[in-house]
Amino acid sequence: MERIYFDHAATTPVDARVLQKMLPYFSDNFGNPNSQHWFGRRSVTAVDEARDLIASLIGAKPGEIYFTSGGTESDNWAIRGAAHAQAAKGKHLIVSAVEHPAMITTAKELEKEGFEVSFAPVDEYGRVDVQKLKALLRSDTTFVGVMTANNEVGTVQPIAEISALCKERGILFFTDAVQAAGALKIDVKDPAVDLLSFSAHKFYGPKGVGVLYIRSGLKMGKIITGGHQERTMRGGTTNVPAIVGMAEAFRLAQEERERNAAYVSSLRDRFISRVLREIPYVKLNGHPQERLPANANFSFRYIEGESLLFSLDLAGIAVSSGSACSSGSLEPSHALLAMGLPEGLAHGSVRFSFGKDNTPAQIDYAVDKLKEIVLKLRALSPLFPKELKNEVFEKEN
Repeated sequence: MERIYFDHAATTPVDARVLQKMLPYFSDNFGNPNSQHWFGRRSVTAVDEARDLIASLIGAKPGEIYFTSGGTESDNWAIRGAAHAQAAKGKHLIVSAVEHPAMITTAKELEKEGFEVSFAPVDEYGRVDVQKLKALLRSDTTFVGVMTANNEVGTVQPIAEISALCKERGILFFTDAVQAAGALKIDVKDPAVDLLSFSAHKFYGPKGVGVLYIRSGLKMGKIITGGHQERTMRGGTTNVPAIVGMAEAFRLAQEERERNAAYVSSLRDRFISRVLREIPYVKLNGHPQERLPANANFSFRYIEGESLLFSLDLAGIAVSSGSACSSGSLEPSHALLAMGLPEGLAHGSVRFSFGKDNTPAQIDYAVDKLKEIVLKLRALSPLFPKELKNEVFEKEN
């Protein structure tokens, strides 16, 4: 049985070219970059070159790039570091209602520490309502966090408008670009952001490494103390192979971005078109146009997303029932609920996310299997109305 991977929003395979770039730093060039000898100097040169490259690709200065263990750490550092560093100015923070759990959970933890958090509402497509966000701003607001594109439904946010609003008020603006970095052009000057995060494993780089961009001159708290790494802001032995790999993966992602986006979006559109045309009682979640090239999130009425996920897996098709960090939870997606979906419909959601190595034949196979599985699960579902069962099965037979 062929195994088909449609879960690229969770993670991607490491590109062979990236792996080749990393390999010498596991063996020959293994030195600790904090060591003051020849082996250490070779490693620190590699890290510096990676920092320079990443900075150049997002319009930043090398000194504004900080290496982390990934998107979750970067998000945590962004909101915690900014909140505590700016606490004398105010303790009111705003994050969107559809942020990644790395932001939502950390924001709620900060509430226990005396901060006040407002959650900016979104429309039915998961886009932040800029006017409603504006109404939440106060004189003591010091931080606004809105992701560039949503990890579950793929909706791209109105970042330029939010950036302008924050700049006008002198409020720090952070965007989680983890899902967007490999698919969209990232420029920290346009629109202007104070803080930005991304993670290598979302764009064919290694796991366990990410970036937090911190604008020069910005007062920020430290994330890990006890070491002098990352200019004393984030202690811990530098992960040289992963950093080298991330820089190469990001370079390739940006060089090949337009070609890959066009191809992957054609697969996505083929999939969406067939599902909407051939499977009844489904809802496409997220914005119909302003969405990431690879993302297609559907809610299937009258069945559970988890049952659909496991049935697809048995058919050799890997998908997700939500964000990778919360896929073990039986709770419905907080993002879908924030978009106004009823709990039952949110429970029936599945995310399909495509990659550059997927093919049209795989899309067609997946839709054919999906039709069979949905029909079978609805036949077994006590939620599926009897009159609709008769209608559907008569049509199919």
